[in-house]
Amino acid sequence: MFDSNFALAAKHTGEIEFSIEQRSEHQVTSRMPISKGMLNPFGTIHANALIWMADVTATVLALQNAKMDSGGRGFPLAINISTNLIGNQREGGVTAEAKIVRKRKRVNVIRTTILGNNQTLLAEVTTTQVPA
Repeated sequence: MFDSNFALAAKHTGEIEFSIEQRSEHQVTSRMPISKGMLNPFGTIHANALIWMADVTATVLALQNAKMDSGGRGFPLAINISTNLIGNQREGGVTAEAKIVRKRKRVNVIRTTILGNNQTLLAEVTTTQVPA
């Protein structure tokens, strides 16, 4: 189901929203409903919507223990995001679960798993962060 009108359009807009469902020192879980504005021309979730969700979920986890000054120094800045896109879907919602793999003074590594309908694995994202 390729939407050639979408692909040929000069302007594209969309909205993404998600909510943090659960938060602890070692894990953050978020949920994102699928909306029309986040779909690609094939009618499935655009890869960047999944990556954005994983990045923000991982950052929320890293912020729990970050020591930032009033100028934002110390903010956990992503320097590498490695993504394996495994599946996709057209409707419903997705859940992201971020867990710390390695936490050090200068480098954090966080792995985020994104699950779709029926707990289907959609993506695995590993984020490496350093204090800004």
